[in-house]
Amino acid sequence: MSRGTRGLVKAAVLAVLAPLALAACGGGGETPRFVDGTTAGPAASAGATPSAGAQEPVSGAFSFSITPAANAKNLPVSSEIGVKLEGGEVTAVTVTEAGGAKVSGTMRDDGSAWVPSSPLKYGKTYTATVTASKDGGTASQTTTFTTMGEPGKRVGTGLYLFDDRTYGVAMPVVVEFHPGVAKKDRAGVQKRMFVSTDPPQPGAWHWVSNGTQAYYRAPEYWQPGTKITARIALGGHPMGKGRYGDTDRKATAKIGARFEMKVDNKSKKMTVLKDGKVVKTLPVSLGKKATPSVSGTMVVMEKKEQTVFDTTDDPNPTDRYRVDIAFAQRLTWSGQYIHAAPWSVSQQGRTNVSHGCVNVSTDNARWLFGQSKIGDPVTVTGTEEKLGAGDGWTAWNMSWSEFIKGSALPVTQ
Repeated sequence: MSRGTRGLVKAAVLAVLAPLALAACGGGGETPRFVDGTTAGPAASAGATPSAGAQEPVSGAFSFSITPAANAKNLPVSSEIGVKLEGGEVTAVTVTEAGGAKVSGTMRDDGSAWVPSSPLKYGKTYTATVTASKDGGTASQTTTFTTMGEPGKRVGTGLYLFDDRTYGVAMPVVVEFHPGVAKKDRAGVQKRMFVSTDPPQPGAWHWVSNGTQAYYRAPEYWQPGTKITARIALGGHPMGKGRYGDTDRKATAKIGARFEMKVDNKSKKMTVLKDGKVVKTLPVSLGKKATPSVSGTMVVMEKKEQTVFDTTDDPNPTDRYRVDIAFAQRLTWSGQYIHAAPWSVSQQGRTNVSHGCVNVSTDNARWLFGQSKIGDPVTVTGTEEKLGAGDGWTAWNMSWSEFIKGSALPVTQ
């Protein structure tokens, strides 16, 4: 496919940032650790640091402090109940809206804060009571605080993960931000992006350089059968420049069987593997010299049994065309796909004639389409051009040591 599809791709990306979480339109025995050094549960919160005004204990022989401070006002609806307690443990947290019901939530794994299960309400007063035990004694703290009114400026978010879907082993958890998040604000945002896996596997976040995307992945591909649960808890959360997150986003999905497609430009063949075993080898035609395919590890982001490639607005007359396409699987935002190309069957396995896509016969494209899943890895090697960071779900196009450098928080390996 031609580079002329980029205009269509930009529109597709913006569609992702609508209020609903949208799909792409156009990707162990050791206890796992989150990138901020906590275990694979809620990560430490910027709001967990105690401040003046926390009340003294009403019972027991020891003291501890909590936040928000007593009578604090205009707090974000993402506020957590921070706890500073040396040598003891929190046994109960009760948060109640004035004149309303109790608020549900859970403690962070490191015990630093209690996180509400959903954003608090705007312009409401809450009372929080924390009970802790230490050396056989108990103590309690209570504080009352008020949340801010609705903000005027928001950051649009999108989550590429849907409930009850089955994805490939290379499926990253992908979060979009519009506008992007500045580097100085990313740590606070990342602390509110929670991912857990069953069976447990370690994982980390990586930010694309302009802050418009963040990926979460493991050191290796996910284990088949893994359940992934994500909560992007950014509704009403401060995200810099006076903007606040638009909404919380949640999804629980499953990882299916391992299915990989490996394309070698030198041999002009695709090797297909299931569970690590070769099941089929297919002839391909890749991008011609003027429009080369990219080399790198990509992920199937979208599948369309029938679509239209329309590049009639391309500034280069030789790259303008409109053609019906069958069994298309998107690999990059810049417009590279695996798809049926009956017009190039005689060149497949011999020469490169495409506009950058991986051309296969209609029969082979139909077979691949029936076998593959969103999130399956596709590796192309030996072409003139390298895959660019962020051109698709490029989380796997780097080593683990490179990947964790993109975290906004320290990584515990």
